[in-house]
Amino acid sequence: MAASLHALAIVSEDKPPGEPVITSGAYALELIQRQTRRLGKLQAEVLADRDPEPLHQLRVSLRRLRTALVQFGPALDLPESVDRGRIAAVARRTGLCRDLDVLRLRLQDQLLPNLPESEQRSMEAAMKRLGRDRAQAFEALEEGLCHSRYLKLLARLHKWQHKPRFSTIGQLPLLPWLYEWHLPFTADLFLHPGWSAEDPTAEALHDLRKRIKGARYALEHFEHWCDPILKAWIAELRQAQDDLGELHDLQFLSRILNESSGPLKAERLPSLCSEIENQQQDRWQRWQEQARWMRCDSNRHGIQLALLQLGQGSARA
Repeated sequence: MAASLHALAIVSEDKPPGEPVITSGAYALELIQRQTRRLGKLQAEVLADRDPEPLHQLRVSLRRLRTALVQFGPALDLPESVDRGRIAAVARRTGLCRDLDVLRLRLQDQLLPNLPESEQRSMEAAMKRLGRDRAQAFEALEEGLCHSRYLKLLARLHKWQHKPRFSTIGQLPLLPWLYEWHLPFTADLFLHPGWSAEDPTAEALHDLRKRIKGARYALEHFEHWCDPILKAWIAELRQAQDDLGELHDLQFLSRILNESSGPLKAERLPSLCSEIENQQQDRWQRWQEQARWMRCDSNRHGIQLALLQLGQGSARA
């Protein structure tokens, strides 16, 4: 049966008497508190909609909160009303709005300035339409952030944080369990078919990006105890996520052009289509080289050994 912890640490048998060691539940509580505070601070900025960055940060915090709740779920005794699926639903609502922000910035800052004047004029109507689509996406996002189900979920999480309850595993010291806490996110990552995809438009790449992101977030929770090999791998995961994200963004833009008519029709924008294709090929080549390196035997075996040894002989500063 789960027990309520009034102290956030216990005394380890491997430590001198009186020296506290953080438990898995207490550490999860710390991660959850960090993200719920960030969500509270970002809410007003996102709804003000003066800058796209708060939306990006809110999207990241929602994902990090969900990762912490899933990763440490066995350590937590949460109310049944704390629905992790609701967090995912709100995060999805941020997706289209964020994608349109990224698309607008890519067009405005990277692509349009290099186009012939005739194509720039053709894009004026498209940019206005993009603005209208983004306004509609923001309305849906605003509805999600102000919906009573989402607000009640956050309120229940805040209430739980004042009197947190943890399972038996949640009351055990964190460090001896680091391997188990990251294993669901890292165990079969290298077996994902996206690593060997032969087409930059393959759907498996988008799914692999989500898997990489989950593994990265889960490991970043333990970065304090990671050796240099693992810290370097976390950086590689971040770069892989960025490269796959750029491939996805370029694919999204290319699909819009190929499916559109009128001034945004691909045949009327040969320079833009050519530049998009060049960028796709560049990112694709870079991704293939990175994927080969990340999955090569020497690198993979080194990562596996480092993951197995994570936290051994360490103490939290």
